Amino acid sequence: MCTAAGILALAACGRTGTAAATDPPAAAKTDDGITVAPEMLSSIKVDAVAERDVAATLALAGKVQFDEDRVAHVLAPLAGQIVNLHVKVGDRLRAGEAICAISSREVTAAVTEYLDSRNDLDLAEKHMAITRDLFEHEASSKMTMQQAENDLGKAQVHVARASEALAVLGLGSETDVRRFNGRIPIVSPIEGVLIERKITEGQYVQTDPTPIATVANLDSVWVMGDLFERDLRHVARGQTAAITSAAYPGETFHGRVDYISDAIDPTTRTAKVRVTAPNPAGRLKPEMFVSIALTGAGTTHALTVPAAAIFTEEGKNFVFVQVAPGKFLRRPIDIEHDEGPERRVLGGLRAGDRVVTGGVLLLRQEEQQRATS
Repeated sequence: MCTAAGILALAACGRTGTAAATDPPAAAKTDDGITVAPEMLSSIKVDAVAERDVAATLALAGKVQFDEDRVAHVLAPLAGQIVNLHVKVGDRLRAGEAICAISSREVTAAVTEYLDSRNDLDLAEKHMAITRDLFEHEASSKMTMQQAENDLGKAQVHVARASEALAVLGLGSETDVRRFNGRIPIVSPIEGVLIERKITEGQYVQTDPTPIATVANLDSVWVMGDLFERDLRHVARGQTAAITSAAYPGETFHGRVDYISDAIDPTTRTAKVRVTAPNPAGRLKPEMFVSIALTGAGTTHALTVPAAAIFTEEGKNFVFVQVAPGKFLRRPIDIEHDEGPERRVLGGLRAGDRVVTGGVLLLRQEEQQRATS
């Protein structure tokens, strides 16, 4: 039995010795961080977090809205039946492009009235020419001449009114009238996207203030925020703004303040601030919640961290902190969405903490490898 126990002990010692002789990994993840081999440290740069003077900013909660100067609500100019409807919500339209057409007896009557008025005008002009010639040769009385002038004036007024009525219906030229086929085209007044359509093919519509379609140009949008009255002195028109959204982590949109409301809301004690922002590819959606960082005048003393040290995962921000020589720990932090090479720290770090500013990607790769091994 002793001999067997001795053999087992020697075997155990042999296994321990073999494990000790194995080369250590380049980086090892432990419960308290990632340990990096000395030969990898040359690829990692570490800087101490410090307080410094940075441009003052205000952070506001905001919401994206349509730029009201770039939205067109299309109304039915007259009652009739919807025909030639070939556009869908989401289609992009050019200014003047047809949305649909309206077939209406009212239009036909208006065109007929215009044509009749033109015929009456032609007759009145001919009668006037004949009467004038007779009057000049003393073959017609002055009263007859005046009556011909009155008839011509009435015919001209009738044509003008009929022409204005057709112009309202989209038939503003003689060419439009000649090409009229009993249907009035309804066109988009601006270039943009059809965001709402309340009609279907064959539907009968009335002339009321309810839009039958809405077209919006989303190349730029308004971002509305609420500003506390105590902060009014820090905001002015033309001020730059950085806009961030949970939909696009780590990405910033830029705009400028172009409106500050003249009155304070008595309930919230805030003023409305409007930022106009370019919207490439329509990524900022109306009704989307965003954060607005307004760059104000002056500076403030704040704890900052280099932007290169920060990485984002699942909408949260992290840095690697050096906790011992060759050992690094991932740490979540809260930051202000500032511009430039520095970010203000709202939480998660203290002055003097040493964070990785170079080689962050290397540590993330090592971390991922250790997690899957």
